[in-house]
Amino acid sequence: MRALILDPFHGAAGDMVTAALLDCGADRERVARAMGSLVTAPEITTVTRCGIRAVHIRTCAGRSHRTLEEVLARCAGADAPEAARAMAHNVFRRIAAAEERVHGARTHFHEVGADDAIADVIGACTALHTLDVDYVAILPITLGGGSISGSHGTYPVPAPATAAILEGSNLGVLHGLSDGELLTPTGAALLAEFASIPEPELGPYIITRTGYGAGTRDPTETPNVLRAMIVETTGALFREDSVDVLETNVDDISGEVVAHAISRCMEEGARDASALPLVMKKGRPGYLVRVICTNDRSPRLAELLARELGTLGVRCIPAVHRFVAGRTIGEVPVTFRGTTRSIPVKYGLLQGGVYTVKPEFEAARKWAGELGVPVRTILQAATDAGWKALRDTHDRYP
Repeated sequence: MRALILDPFHGAAGDMVTAALLDCGADRERVARAMGSLVTAPEITTVTRCGIRAVHIRTCAGRSHRTLEEVLARCAGADAPEAARAMAHNVFRRIAAAEERVHGARTHFHEVGADDAIADVIGACTALHTLDVDYVAILPITLGGGSISGSHGTYPVPAPATAAILEGSNLGVLHGLSDGELLTPTGAALLAEFASIPEPELGPYIITRTGYGAGTRDPTETPNVLRAMIVETTGALFREDSVDVLETNVDDISGEVVAHAISRCMEEGARDASALPLVMKKGRPGYLVRVICTNDRSPRLAELLARELGTLGVRCIPAVHRFVAGRTIGEVPVTFRGTTRSIPVKYGLLQGGVYTVKPEFEAARKWAGELGVPVRTILQAATDAGWKALRDTHDRYP
């Protein structure tokens, strides 16, 4: 599998992302054409930052304030692949949602509504599209330190909008390295959107190309660059894991008690729990209760089974090896009867591609109850929305 790894150890801004991808082999002519369709052609040069050779991209554009709808209209008119335009739309929706959360309902973006920010986002999304990778991995991001001043006063790093974008993105972050803002809202939104492409756990890989995107500042103490790597992974279809299996037979309790015991086991950290009907000695009907858990949970869960079921013995099959497909969880907007709600969806992954989409049951059950419809109806709508989001956003599905 071909993957892109972005290493924002020194932070990230929109122009740095685009430049790093160009240095990794993205189609320079196509990226420049996409950006130039919104503003004048960008200036792409090679610079050094603390001795590191890097690509620097400068977008020649003025500043302006625009509504989200105006920004999306600008993106839609870019000379860029449809998948790149759709990804850019998602990036700006992330920024808009963050600004609304921080500042309340508003009509205009601030800096990110300017032509240079729009061109940076279109350029980065087009560059990613031309690299044609199977998935993207984002290493921990350094935020910087100290404080910054903006139109709403002085705030500690990260800026409020940047923090709101990172919230719920599952991106790892680090404070420090130097004072000042190292991660901009545009950079955060791009990394969050790129990382939303479901990825398996990053196993062994071979680095085939490395690129660096330079920021405008050139501090003397640390290179102001974003590193990108194209890699070929060599991992297996499944990752290996070890679990304990707890089992007990019971024949003198009701199904309701068994169901309650299974629920309690899941609450206490079991990976899975189930009950199988069986015929016991003397023809008595009963249940085989089985719990799968990590080794450190075995004693606690065995005690719980004894207390809840009244059983006098629990078998433990230790260190059973299992093989687990990769998985990731994302939120997708689901529209039903004119109402839209975000539902968590789990993507199952094999060889860098999605092979199954499963909505989170409790979220679907709650919404179905509010609407007065069968839960299977909401589950199907969420499943369809999960696949559609994958197609529309990334044009990459099995």
